[in-house]
Amino acid sequence: MTTAPVAGPEAISFGGEANPYALYARLRRQAPVSHMCLPDGGEFWLVTRYADAKNALADPRLSKDPTQVGERWRSTVAQPTDGEDASLVRHLLNVDPPDHTRLRRLVHKGFTPRRIEGLRGRIQEITDGLLDDLARSAGPVDLLDKFAFKVPVTVICELLGVPLEDVEDIHNWSTALSTLVADEEGHAKVGQAAAQLGAYLAELVEHKAEHPGDDLISALIEARDEGQRLSHAELTAMAFLMLIGGHETTVHLIGNGMLALMEHPDQMALLQQDPSLIKSAVEEFLRYEGSVEVATWRFALEELDFDGTRVPQGAPVLVALGSAGRDPERFENPDTFDITRGDAGHLVFGHGMHYCLGAPLARMEGQIAVGSLVRRFPGIRLAVPAGQLRWREGLLIRGLYELPVHLS
Repeated sequence: MTTAPVAGPEAISFGGEANPYALYARLRRQAPVSHMCLPDGGEFWLVTRYADAKNALADPRLSKDPTQVGERWRSTVAQPTDGEDASLVRHLLNVDPPDHTRLRRLVHKGFTPRRIEGLRGRIQEITDGLLDDLARSAGPVDLLDKFAFKVPVTVICELLGVPLEDVEDIHNWSTALSTLVADEEGHAKVGQAAAQLGAYLAELVEHKAEHPGDDLISALIEARDEGQRLSHAELTAMAFLMLIGGHETTVHLIGNGMLALMEHPDQMALLQQDPSLIKSAVEEFLRYEGSVEVATWRFALEELDFDGTRVPQGAPVLVALGSAGRDPERFENPDTFDITRGDAGHLVFGHGMHYCLGAPLARMEGQIAVGSLVRRFPGIRLAVPAGQLRWREGLLIRGLYELPVHLS
């Protein structure tokens, strides 16, 4: 992440930096909300302090509906250009009550705690199979490609009823959609990926409607609440949200967590000596190097004032979750990685009505994947200096392009 002072908003480029936290510390000191602009010139306001971030995530004056963005800032936020793209945006993260209330109630009927807990044995089975594959590998392996990606994408595909042979296409579409772009060619690639994924999911929903199975999409098709059901467009959008959100963030929860452990051998040793620490370790992964750097867009429904910083009506707002997790006003010694911290007060899964529905699944996957990995390969270590690792450029996801390791 880099910034440069300009007349008016300060320029910022998310991603690509090994350590964005010095910048976040400066912004927290300067103002609770900072006027910023993206590489393409799109302006927005960035919330960096923990207390302000928590309040903003639950503030009803900040809408999640992209149609609420003011005309001046419309180019900052990607707008759907055709019906298929539009079908992907009307999901839980992009609507306000009463639509949000109705959608969440319907989705919860299929995404029950019992269904998620029932996946525990299968997640362990998938993990063990991948660890067996790793054990047969010669030389350094890319832990992201061979393990961190495969665990959550297999789980979410099986949960939703998505054919596993389509995983590579899904991975490519997901990567394109989560990459920060600043030129017409990049926007064209994102639009193409959105259209292809939208068409794929719409066809999948139609197939499940005609041939229901024991999967979440089929359950959502059948879900009813006071006689209401999800429309085809809503089903497509929810499938998109769960498919992309259900694996992309967990990939980097596992990857970032393993990197932190390998960079802190004392903490790795603690976890290996006491496997029960895995729950608090995963919470520390999320706080210290969370896989979601900023929350999705919000839009001011009225002019807002943050301790003297004016946010105009209609302005786009981003909440810096990565900054909130390092705020010394909330976390003692926030730049210290400590798996015994036992503090789950981070905001990576959100706060308020938009709290992540998949948080229990992500936590379970992280605990099983990392716990099993460090138990199976106690000598795991980086295969290259940490300074050579490449961080992804993207507005939402905080993660690496690859994570080469020696397993013993």
